[in-house]
Amino acid sequence: MISEHASPLAAAGGVDSGGQNIYVAHTARHLAELGYAVDVFTRRDSDKLPDIVEWSPSIRVIHVTAGPPRFVRKESLLPLMSEFARQVVEAAREANERGEPYALCHAHFFMSGLVARRLKQELGIPFVVTFHALGRVRLIHQPHDEFPPERCVLEQMVIDAADAIIAECPQDEADLRRLYRTPSSRLRMIPCGFDPDEFTPVDRREARARLRLPQHRPIVLQLGRMVPRKGVETVVRSLGIVERHYDIRPLLVIVGGESFEPDPVLTPEIGRLQRIAAEEGVGDDVLFVGQRSRSELRYFYCAADVFVTMPWYEPFGITPVEAMACGVPVIGSRVGGVQYSVEDGRTGFLVEPRNAEALARRLAHVFSNPSIPSLLGKRGRKRACERFTWQRVSSLLADVYAEVAATASVATSVAAQAQGQR
Repeated sequence: MISEHASPLAAAGGVDSGGQNIYVAHTARHLAELGYAVDVFTRRDSDKLPDIVEWSPSIRVIHVTAGPPRFVRKESLLPLMSEFARQVVEAAREANERGEPYALCHAHFFMSGLVARRLKQELGIPFVVTFHALGRVRLIHQPHDEFPPERCVLEQMVIDAADAIIAECPQDEADLRRLYRTPSSRLRMIPCGFDPDEFTPVDRREARARLRLPQHRPIVLQLGRMVPRKGVETVVRSLGIVERHYDIRPLLVIVGGESFEPDPVLTPEIGRLQRIAAEEGVGDDVLFVGQRSRSELRYFYCAADVFVTMPWYEPFGITPVEAMACGVPVIGSRVGGVQYSVEDGRTGFLVEPRNAEALARRLAHVFSNPSIPSLLGKRGRKRACERFTWQRVSSLLADVYAEVAATASVATSVAAQAQGQR
């Protein structure tokens, strides 16, 4: 696996730490259980990291020195990818010499896709790619994108060279077809997932007691990366509308950021949201928690009456699935993977992004009908367990790997025969 900016060892919730880190970590673990030996190549972002972390008997995380050994925003990483690719190719050559060649590469994000493309060109290793976000989709919603302007051209180059392209939801699949001319023959739709050992229902009173949250107050949870496109501003503004027009005073708990203590200097988005909360008159009703470990997250989900996620766009979105797995109803944007994982009216509700009024109406509806959270939560738990476990996701990936490896083997054999005939 190649995941240049998203290490499986990183904590989620930071600017560049989120769903991709979780995806790589969990699929690596479950692929190892299926018998795969997995090396994950990621960029060294600290001089304290060892060259190789033996994460399990079958998984290694390999830190590649490309650029300074410190955090670099992913928007600035492209110039470092040539050196990154050179070192990964060299590591693959050494694996060949040891008699342990890589059978296949799974690239995550477009820059990792460029590395995988070079591996294929130089060593013939077939590759699968999951983009996790597409440049052309991003530009629709964020016209002032900070990625290099050639990103979309490079994504097309990766798609043209890939042996299989993984879409994470029906919307992602449609975008790949419409915006990138991705052939159906190489496109596979496989969602993201959750770990049932991590996310399972906990008694709400117990969860609130553990987190020292009020027992008898409606609680809305927002959890994830603290960046504007995640739409947390919409959630904060909806809280003001709920309090002014529906005579309900929920507590909004916001988990995420660059530090354990919520710090508007380290996480500027927190400062921006604090100012918005003050403008809306709900400053005392918004609790910023900061970054939390994966082991703590299920208690936050289970303490909430409702989980809200309002991104402007979202290739998949793991947090709604995690909330559903904990038996918590979800109100989410009608975008991307959220509209696939959340069944509107059955496991939660969907509203248009950036529409604080519509979100407020749904929140008021949930809080005014005490039976709704339990009913939707039970349905959500069932849907998550049936469709979105990492075990199922990894099994589907393994099927794609086997198909790609078999096709590549046949192609290599045919090429060898043709060479021999010449």
